[in-house]
Amino acid sequence: MKKKYFLFVLIAAWFAAGCHKEKKASTLQLVTDSIFLYSKEAYLWYDALPDYATFNPRQYATADNITALQKEVDAISQYKINPATGRPYEYNQDSPGESKYSFIDEGQTATALGGTKGDFGLGLGFYQVPTNLRVRYVYPNSPAAQAGIHRGDQVTQVNNITNIDGSNNTSYNSLVSALSSSTITLHLTRPDGSTYTVNLSTANYTVNPVFLYKVFDQGNGKKVGYMVFNSFTVLSNAQPQLDAAFNYFTSQNITDLVVDLRYNGGGAVETAEYLDNLIVPPSKDKTTMYNYYFNDILTNGREVLLKKQWRKDPSTGQDYNYGQFDYTVAGNKVSFSKKGSLNINRVFFIVTSSTASASELTINNLLPEMNVQLIGRTTYGKPVGFFDIDINKYQLYIPEFESRNSAGNGGYYTGMVPGSATYPGINDADDLTKDFGDPTERLLAHALNYVTNGTFALSTQQVESTNTGARALALQKTEQLNRNFDQPKFNGMVLFHRRPNQR
Repeated sequence: MKKKYFLFVLIAAWFAAGCHKEKKASTLQLVTDSIFLYSKEAYLWYDALPDYATFNPRQYATADNITALQKEVDAISQYKINPATGRPYEYNQDSPGESKYSFIDEGQTATALGGTKGDFGLGLGFYQVPTNLRVRYVYPNSPAAQAGIHRGDQVTQVNNITNIDGSNNTSYNSLVSALSSSTITLHLTRPDGSTYTVNLSTANYTVNPVFLYKVFDQGNGKKVGYMVFNSFTVLSNAQPQLDAAFNYFTSQNITDLVVDLRYNGGGAVETAEYLDNLIVPPSKDKTTMYNYYFNDILTNGREVLLKKQWRKDPSTGQDYNYGQFDYTVAGNKVSFSKKGSLNINRVFFIVTSSTASASELTINNLLPEMNVQLIGRTTYGKPVGFFDIDINKYQLYIPEFESRNSAGNGGYYTGMVPGSATYPGINDADDLTKDFGDPTERLLAHALNYVTNGTFALSTQQVESTNTGARALALQKTEQLNRNFDQPKFNGMVLFHRRPNQR
């Protein structure tokens, strides 16, 4: 059972403000107090925050609760400046002033990462130009999947919106509004030119994060396993799907692996660790995978409010509070524990700007251990993670820790750049004209060509350059629009079911 102690938070706010008389506060005012005071204790960059009186959290206690609370979270996120960029660590390039990582919700994130979603089950994006709207992905068993929608299908009409144009604010806002509703009518064209219309309603469905897995035999003893992994749901949901895929890869004696994370915004840390343990060579068993780094309040055991956050250990059934955690560096080293018997030395990750957090953690953990190649666009850039903090009916997610791999490397706040010195591979645009697993889909084709010929270059397909001219501007615009489509989507890595360790 989760327990919440608001009286303590109220008293802390009272003294922080230097008050001697406290008027009766509304619940919403207490929530705004709690957001700020928990941040002053647990936030990775708490040291840049002003005092309670200067910040005045109750200025955000307005009628529109969740919107007002998010504005407070946004304000908190902008204080700490990254010296490498001269901008806040949480700088949001598409919405300056809003947080890149921190957010607050009413439990939707925990539900989705637990393996249950309640939506249409598809993602859309513009391809090459802002008038060419395509299906990026479809969750198995979702309303979209049951309607026969596939990645690569072109959307020609949404409800009564026939002039689909992402560069037109009116058209784009109408499109976003339609996609946020509970019912929608889509007119689509398949790659073969045939057309169809579907009427969708949002519905709950169990998430299968593994969209597809298959093996490509490239000849000369070279076999490539390919898996689309779209969400780091909790391990209890993801493990059976991951085990099935990797058991198949092992039985097929693959020599190389391609993990498609192009739209995976992250999720449960435990699942990222499990995926790393499936991929890493057996020789790395029991060596360091990575470390967590918390702020000095937590590292030195000075936390107070977190002792009021109670959880239940799923293994023992016993209650514990966040104050029982060991936040020291030594106490937060994670070692590899090899799973399965797959033994490969090279892995390719397909990535885009939608690849975030637990996805990036998975990649970063493997970089010192084996040959890792990135294919696609610069990733989201989130080397930090969080655990949830309960405040009334809300759950607050603020970065509480940074991760670094066994070589001590992390800090990819501006993303991982494929084809750079740090992240070998090739920088190329997403190909929305082909379904997952199509060997002619450009990003997958790069990996297959590399395994076969030792080069990413493609003889029959043009690499989408973003280096020069109007073409570059058009591609940058569509990629920005697609990031905006991802705004309601979760990006993060969450510590679920951490077991307490008494210090």
